[in-house]
Order: sequence, then structure tokens, then C-alpha cells
Amino acid sequence: MTVTEPASATAPVPRLAARTRNIGGSPVRDILAVTARPEVINFAGGLPAPELFDAGGIAAAYRAVLDETPARALQYSTTEGEPALRTALAARTAQRGLPTDADDLLVTTGSQQALSLLATALIEPGDTVLVESPCYLAALQAFGLAGARVLAVPGDEQGLDPVALEELVVRERPKALYLVPTFQNPTGRTLPLERRTAVAEVAARRGLWIIEDDPYGELRYEGERVPWIAALPGAEDRTVLLGSFSKIMAPGLRLGWLRAPADLRRACAVAKQAADLHTPTVNQLAAARYLADHDLDAHVRRVAAVYGARRDAMLAGLPAALPGGSTWTRPEGGMFLWARLPEPYDTTALLPQVVRHHVAYVPGAPFYAADPAPSTLRLCFVTQTPEEIEEGLRRLGDGLKD
Repeated sequence: MTVTEPASATAPVPRLAARTRNIGGSPVRDILAVTARPEVINFAGGLPAPELFDAGGIAAAYRAVLDETPARALQYSTTEGEPALRTALAARTAQRGLPTDADDLLVTTGSQQALSLLATALIEPGDTVLVESPCYLAALQAFGLAGARVLAVPGDEQGLDPVALEELVVRERPKALYLVPTFQNPTGRTLPLERRTAVAEVAARRGLWIIEDDPYGELRYEGERVPWIAALPGAEDRTVLLGSFSKIMAPGLRLGWLRAPADLRRACAVAKQAADLHTPTVNQLAAARYLADHDLDAHVRRVAAVYGARRDAMLAGLPAALPGGSTWTRPEGGMFLWARLPEPYDTTALLPQVVRHHVAYVPGAPFYAADPAPSTLRLCFVTQTPEEIEEGLRRLGDGLKD
């Protein structure tokens, strides 16, 4: 028997996947949309300073590859990435203390894609992933969309606590630990070498993948470089190292990479084939040409000198801008610092009031996997000049007083 519906009836379309209904959008993107007006001094975005981009050098690199090898530059490429770029990236990684071959790397469309690929390759729905507290919020999105159960590792002002990490690993049997150990987003803190060594030992002893995200590590203003966890004994066969050109060259290139053991790297390549086939060829070849023709390290030093002065300007202005009893981090590099206001301040509730003073920050609550601290906030100090930072902090102080 055939059931017929009236001609005017329209059936609803099927529902969206549960993962998209349960995972919210990026609060940072939402804030940037609201505060895009030119009169707003925006400490909310994690945006590099555009006036420091080497636009001329990058344009010259694009012109060279389009003039000399247009057919190759505009053609499909391999999923793993252009050999010239992977060779250059491998050499830079090896120079920083981690022996690496071109075949150890997979080029990604920004390091954010690397997180998505790893979530696809590693995570089954219901698997546990451990993160820092607070944590880079787009990582929380990536793991949440994969269906992971995300748990925060307790820590302190120096970062996660390796003893607490081991206790969680024993009790929860997680698949992976994700962390940004150098100039962390959102706090700006750096995990000390002794804790990195302990993390590597826990991973080796208990069986755990480590996802080490390092988009900010080259932006150091003071202090000594700390080795990657990936370079420490016990971590060699179980650490994925993520890198990016977004903070040291330009985010619009959308160029990142991951260094991973062979089996996991191949699984990520399969996931990438399903996602976008490959990262744009012309961007990869232009980046490789830039590395060949220009001194990226010298460019990074110039950028770091400017960013360091901007960090100092923000640190100098915070005592007058924030309420008495507030505390904040003093990062040795990177782009962010983290502040905690005294209770009962709620930075989410206060944000609309502060924005009326034409300044913005990111409330701290979205950066927590659980038990958010409502009095926390993140400030980005690299996008504005010292003079703009001074004025922005004056406005912030006025907004908080209101």
C-alpha cells in the first residue's frame, strides 16, 4: 500500500549532526565581529600586527613562482606538501634541535587544520583527551567536534602539573594530551624544562600521545629557549609537533605543518585527502621561495623587538587599569597575557559595558574545559602601538570602574 501526502505538504529536512549542535562557535570570532569598528582598541583578537608583514618580500616570492613555474604553481600538488617547502621546514626544525627529514612532515592549511586532522586520525567518539587549564579554545572545538571527552589537567602559574597528569592518565586512560608549552594561548606562560621532561616520561611510561602546538615559540623577547617536548627522551615516538607561518610570516597564507611518527602522519594524510586534497600549491611554493631568498630569522627578530616593546607597554599600564587585587602573567614572548580580577568580577558580564568605552578583551571562561574562572580575561598586546595600548588600558580602566 502506498501512502501519499497532500501536494501542499513539505517535509522538514533531516537534523544537523549532533556534534554541530553541541559545540558552539568561537567567542573570539564573535567578539571581533562586534568590535570591528575603527574606534575600538581591540585587545581581543590574536592578530599579528599587519604593518610588520614583509609584504614586499612575500609579493616578490609569489611573482617569482608565477613567472618561473606557473604551470606547477597553479596545478594540483601532493597531499603531503611541496618537497621544496618540506625540505626547508625540515632544515629549520633540525637547526632548533630536533633532527627532521622532509618526509617527517605534512603541510597543512594552517596549524588549525593539523588539529582537525589529528582529531580525525586519533579520536573515536568517547575517547578522552587531556588539555591544559585554561586551554586554546579552538583546540577545545576540534576535539569536541570529534566526540572526545575533554578533561583539564590541574596546574599552576607555571603550567600543568606532571603529577596530576599521571594521576589522570592512570584513572582516565586518555588517548592524547594537547598543550601549547611555549608562550601559551591564552596565558602566555611557558612550561619549564623539568616539567616538559616529566611530561615526556609520563607519556612513555603510561602510553599517551602528546600533541605539542608551537605557533608562538619563535617570538621570544627575553630568556632562554626551552627545548621542544618532541626532542626529549621518551617522547620521540609519541609526540606530534605543530608549527605555523601565521605568527611569523602572515596568517593569510594559511600555512602550517605537523611533524609526526610515520603511521600517524599517514593517517593524517588520508584525512587531509578527504578534507581538501592538499594545501594550495602556489602558497607553498611562494613560502619556499621566500625562505630561499630572504632571512626569515632576521625578520622574526625585527618583529619580536617591536612586540617586546608592546608587551612592556601593556605591563606598565596594567596596574592603573585593573582593579586592586588583580594579578596577571608576565610572558617572555608570544602574543598574550592573562589577567585575573578579584571576585566578584565577571568578565563575561562586564564585556558589553567595557565595549561601550571602545575597548575589548576576551573573557576567560571559554578557555576552560570545565569549571571556568569568571574573573579571568585574555589581552593581546601585539596588534596596537604602545600609544594605543596606553589609551586602550585607560579606556579599560574606565569601563571596569563603571
